Amino acid sequence: MGQAGVQIGNSCWELYCKEHGLKMDGMLSEEVRNASNDKTDYMDTFFAEAGNGRFVPRAMMVDLEPSVIGEFPSSSCLD
Repeated sequence: MGQAGVQIGNSCWELYCKEHGLKMDGMLSEEVRNASNDKTDYMDTFFAEAGNGRFVPRAMMVDLEPSVIGEFPSSSCLD
């Protein structure tokens, strides 16, 4: 909650995405999809898989200033 919470949360999601090999569109990278590793073992802890195979973060961020929340969807979280 609040600007600080949203900014810290954004940094955490960037780390989670990189650790689990997710791309910007929410799909697993080819490297992770083809590898036999444990990156996806606990994927449902932080992400929910949508019907189209994309993974979306499980999070609720709250702030009264829309520009703070607007930073998350445009972040480089899934590069």
